[in-house]
Amino acid sequence: MKYALIGTGRISVNHIASAMKHSDELEFVAVCDIVPENMDNALAKAEYHKPILKYTDYKQMVQECKPDLVAIATESGIHAEIGVYCLNNGCNLIIEKPIAMSIDDAQLLIDTAKANNKILCACHQNRFNKSIQKIRAALEAGRFGRLSHIAAHVRWNRNESYYTQAPWRGKWASDGGCLMNQCIHNADLMCWMLGDIEEVFAYTNNTQHPYIEGEDLGIALVKSKNGAYGLFEGTVNVFPKNLEETLYIFGETGTVKAAGTSVNLIEEWNFSQMTQEDSTVKEECHEAPPNVYGFGHEHVYADVIEAIHTGRKPLIDGEQGKKALELILAIYKSKKTGLPVKLPLDHFASTEMAGTFHSATND
Repeated sequence: MKYALIGTGRISVNHIASAMKHSDELEFVAVCDIVPENMDNALAKAEYHKPILKYTDYKQMVQECKPDLVAIATESGIHAEIGVYCLNNGCNLIIEKPIAMSIDDAQLLIDTAKANNKILCACHQNRFNKSIQKIRAALEAGRFGRLSHIAAHVRWNRNESYYTQAPWRGKWASDGGCLMNQCIHNADLMCWMLGDIEEVFAYTNNTQHPYIEGEDLGIALVKSKNGAYGLFEGTVNVFPKNLEETLYIFGETGTVKAAGTSVNLIEEWNFSQMTQEDSTVKEECHEAPPNVYGFGHEHVYADVIEAIHTGRKPLIDGEQGKKALELILAIYKSKKTGLPVKLPLDHFASTEMAGTFHSATND
């Protein structure tokens, strides 16, 4: 099937590499970016040297190339606009996180995919980490017993040079703050493990990044409908570099900790009834990716390709992408109102946070 990529920024190399890994299924026909040199740089970094069509207008690309599968890796604020156009013009989609910047836009993408009978996948690739797959299997097998709570932390560093590299970063309309950009992957994992969320209460602040509009720190309490709880922490204030991304699950008969810079290994694996297989879990699930993006994109592509062929839903479909977005937007709304926020969340967008942080000393 024909494949095309829209957006060739920082994460695009992972998409190109994943398409190359699946060259038996995907014919990489075109790439699109409003900055022509970005396309050349991304293709070079991915060591893709075959002839390929290059566009600066995604609509022209879609009309002329008619791709079967499109990956959208642009700035977050235009994910929905581009996605709806692609779905209405015959394309299946992989959309980088977040799937959109508002609840309404996320639902529009879901509805448009359904109306056109197309696959819509939100790219939360950490679900495919060996550590996360192993934890999910244990959860589905009931090994934790009744869940007590889940704790998720993203403790990373992003400095001023990161934000000046791309002017859309850190802005409410195009990106949001650290929770929406850097931390939404762990929000997805919390939603996946915890189940449907009922209520969120949160604090957020901008304490060290006065040159961005969004938050650089967020801390939230989460209550699920099944009675378990969650602690969610995300920040880009860690000195001097990325420290860790962790996920703890505490149950009456099990305790697990996934750690590393991107939940890419298991540090704790304890259950009331251990098996012989448990003795090798830490070794088997230890991955050492070159950066925080991990190895999951390749598996996202494999899952979507199979979903297109079989007609089943991808593991991380539009509804799953909306759930992660909804958690972040609920945290934002709680900050805005100073109150707990009930889910499901209606009609809230990141742009409603405009003017929240006028200085780095705001509460």
